[in-house]
Amino acid sequence: MTQAWLDTWLDAVARAGLDTPVVLVDVDRVDANIARMAATMRERGVALRPHAKTHKSLEVARRQLAAGAVGLTVATIGEAEVFAAGGIDDLFIAFPVIAGAAKAERLRALAARCRLSVGLDSVEGVEALAAAFRGEAPARVLIEIDSGGARSGVLPEAAGALARRAVDRGLDVRGVFTHAGQGYADPARRSAAADEEVAGLAMAAESLRREGIEPAVVSAGSTPTAVLSARAPVTEERPGTYVLGDRQQTVLAGEPSGFDESVALVVAATVVSHGTRGGFLVDAGAKVLTKDVAPYLAGHGVVLGYPDAVLTRVNDHHGTAEVPAGTARPAIGEVVCIVPNHVCPVVNLVDELVVVSGGRVVDRWPVDARGRNA
Repeated sequence: MTQAWLDTWLDAVARAGLDTPVVLVDVDRVDANIARMAATMRERGVALRPHAKTHKSLEVARRQLAAGAVGLTVATIGEAEVFAAGGIDDLFIAFPVIAGAAKAERLRALAARCRLSVGLDSVEGVEALAAAFRGEAPARVLIEIDSGGARSGVLPEAAGALARRAVDRGLDVRGVFTHAGQGYADPARRSAAADEEVAGLAMAAESLRREGIEPAVVSAGSTPTAVLSARAPVTEERPGTYVLGDRQQTVLAGEPSGFDESVALVVAATVVSHGTRGGFLVDAGAKVLTKDVAPYLAGHGVVLGYPDAVLTRVNDHHGTAEVPAGTARPAIGEVVCIVPNHVCPVVNLVDELVVVSGGRVVDRWPVDARGRNA
């Protein structure tokens, strides 16, 4: 499977005469990933609201919605503006938004053109959002909780008090949400992280009910835990990375090689030097692969066809790989395909995704929300 898969990518590069580095996306794998997650959530009776920060692409978003997604999750107001302008009318900013002067105006404009929900996790956030909407049609909000990821969010038992404050200030509290970031920490932690996610959300939902607020939305969000936490009382899942896949996700799912049939994106790079240490260098560095390395990964990506190679270092435009003595290395001028560790920042570093199918380039998808980080 690996060689046939690799040949498909390399054939597309050769036939189209693509220059490197270039980010390739296999549309057939994208569609299979979309269909698989959508079917799983339908079977569980859980709504799917994919996180678009992974792909930042209107084309991918439309495919997700066509397969049954109820709307999109985004990370920033800027991302929401791009997708709303593209005709997507149900958006959730899963971030503790502080609606300062400029953001307040942008949020009001967004709420006028789509069904917009935003995340809150502080009294300050409540007050700023209430002031932003000036007593007009109430903004829809979800209270973020920390279910073990130790990032943003209030403790589950504190969600009700914050929700009550929001309601009293004229906001429309729709429910609670969380991100099980601890599910990324260790492949052995996925199941426990999902259990913590569900337990935390259940506690938070009950906290709202004690304040007389019925949570219509109980939202979980993490690709590693999405399938495991798609159960009551969870009503919605917000996975993102699943649509393109990456090395980190496949290892977390139990495939130590770092690639399987879920990986729909690779970075094609050219070997530009053998250096002086017996390894090789490619023209893909931190400006396309990023510097993300999880504790359980060695190097900055998987070089397909050269399983012993370790991308030990990335400078801006150099990727340096080491290979054990006596191990084959690619020739200078050879094109190799790399599965990146973390796909989300990779997409945000390029203007377009080159779309392939059956060994041929079939389309180019712009990264519509690239750089919309505020």
